[in-house]
Amino acid sequence: MSQHDQQSLQVGVIGLGAMGMGTATVLLQHGFNVTGCDISADARDAFVAAGGRSVATPAELVHCHIVLVVVVNGLQVEQVLFGEQGVASQLAPGSLIMQCATVAPSQAKQLGERLSTKGLMMLDAPISGGAAKAKSGELSVMASGAPEAFTYAQGVLDAMAAKVYRLGDAPGVGSSMKLVNQLLAGVHIATAAEAMALGIRMGLDPEVIYDVITHSAGNSWMFENRVPHILSGDYTPLSAVDIFVKDLNIVHQTGRELALATPVASSALQQFTAASGAGFGREDDSAVIKVYQRLSGIALPEAANDAQGA
Repeated sequence: MSQHDQQSLQVGVIGLGAMGMGTATVLLQHGFNVTGCDISADARDAFVAAGGRSVATPAELVHCHIVLVVVVNGLQVEQVLFGEQGVASQLAPGSLIMQCATVAPSQAKQLGERLSTKGLMMLDAPISGGAAKAKSGELSVMASGAPEAFTYAQGVLDAMAAKVYRLGDAPGVGSSMKLVNQLLAGVHIATAAEAMALGIRMGLDPEVIYDVITHSAGNSWMFENRVPHILSGDYTPLSAVDIFVKDLNIVHQTGRELALATPVASSALQQFTAASGAGFGREDDSAVIKVYQRLSGIALPEAANDAQGA
């Protein structure tokens, strides 16, 4: 399919959060005809202001050839595809669903089978890179699906991603790889919080900890990316605590299905669960450090303290 043909495609994006909005906007910038769908009127209005079209329900994306699903969890994926206002029953045969949310590999396989019975293609295509990479079209896409699905989606993938990994010819493999990434990402954030808490408890300057560690072997991408939120006391949710409660639960459940112990991921899951239980579920995932504030009374950078007090 030529680039001209690709850009005549009608593309829908369900879920205009940080990742979905960035992806939908970058597709617009590449000349695609994009319709955004979100339950939030503010999100729809923002996308229209950026030059796109918007609808309130997935079923209204009936005109689309490719639909990206960029929602929060597996339940939402089920609802937007197969619910009362779902899009799957509305699309013409031969259309493509790109399932970009983090879901259990077993669910991804089932989705592919159900969509196939409706004559629809599916790419199991979880994304990684965060809001900034979504906005710049530099995501990593961990994808699996039939070769014809990759061919059909090539222009969209080229626009939204810096790297597209073709991991297999059927749904499930992409979600399996994303689960490996999410195990590491969640553990790294929880460990970064614990390391910062230890340093602060020992009397080290948080800014100095950050400077030294980001130039030392103990650094990680997540430490470098998330600790500045702690230093500035800004817990505006770019990715929320509850996302990792969900994702690390999927890791745990998948491990149980495979009879594979995941003790380090399980420990991180308990920390995120504690943060959510303490009322920080909708804050940035770096707010997992507030568990240590509650337990040991460490003094976080001033703006980070709860309005209600620890």
